[in-house]
Amino acid sequence: MIIAELPGYLSRLGGEEYLGLIIALFTLTAGLSRPFSGKLTDRWGRIPVMIIGALVSGIGSLLYPFVSSIFGFFLVRLIHGFSTGFKPTGTSAYVADLVPMNKRGEALGILSMFATIGSASGPVLGSAVYLSYDINTLFYVSAVFAVASVAILLGMKETLEVREKFTWKLLKITRNDIYEPSVLVPSVVMLLTTFSFGTVVALSPDFSDFLGVENKGLFFSFFTGSSLLVRIIGGKISDKYGRRVVLKISTATLFICMLVIGFATTQAQFFTGAFLFGLGYGLNSPTLFAWAIDRTPDASRGKGISTIFIFLEIGIGLGALITGSMYQGVDSRFPLIFGISSIFSLLAFLYITFIAKNE
Repeated sequence: MIIAELPGYLSRLGGEEYLGLIIALFTLTAGLSRPFSGKLTDRWGRIPVMIIGALVSGIGSLLYPFVSSIFGFFLVRLIHGFSTGFKPTGTSAYVADLVPMNKRGEALGILSMFATIGSASGPVLGSAVYLSYDINTLFYVSAVFAVASVAILLGMKETLEVREKFTWKLLKITRNDIYEPSVLVPSVVMLLTTFSFGTVVALSPDFSDFLGVENKGLFFSFFTGSSLLVRIIGGKISDKYGRRVVLKISTATLFICMLVIGFATTQAQFFTGAFLFGLGYGLNSPTLFAWAIDRTPDASRGKGISTIFIFLEIGIGLGALITGSMYQGVDSRFPLIFGISSIFSLLAFLYITFIAKNE
């Protein structure tokens, strides 16, 4: 809900040159918290980890109205990032526990479909709340949604069969807790493809302004609409024909859409690129998670999921940081920036096709 309005909010605080850090710091904290969430998911339980993530999301939103400096803003972004570090890890492991392997791609497609509905309708609703009221009201409404999800989680049944009671020792992280080697190949593809997502999230609000689009959330609406069309279908195809078949299509689509967006000079071209981006990302994300879970031992499921999430956050963070730093309010740089982003998706396609073809 808040992501589309954060660049303008930061600019009003005097931090326009730091726009790339909006996403980068958020994903940095999310990435740093992944080893903890992975270990706790495997040993303490899926639901407690999900509850922590949802609560932190609500608390983070409530803190924004109390900051009046650039430093305070980024401190809150760091805290807010813990929500993404915990909630999706527990959720993905929970869903994987519920379904057989031959339905895993389809199940994760359904999960990602609902996640996409939330993440894309959120910016549209958020911009509408901001335009009708003010930025603080937007933060409060966002917090209400996050806390409401906790009520749902409290009524769910835990799927981890052998659980440990929480002790502070569970927060001691060793080198073995950080990384699951079995998911290296899908994790590399995740890093390369999410670079484009970081670029889009960081710059699409400014690109919208450049093209005269008042509601900055509309880009996410087009992206979500097309993403919803393919998520479940893509999951079923990957279950039947293999993960690599779908990933070749998705990475090629991401390569093309970055060029379409970057060279857009009209709103129609811009939204066409958003539509293609949704197709590519909608096929890509659930297939990669299904592939990672396929390769992870059951006892390390949380660690495997947290590992691929770490690579996801590195990709998004680098995409946002590098492209946001390159932009710095200069609209003529859009074609170059999105062109660079497209190269990362091309590298992912080549990696799947030639390097990891037998993995």
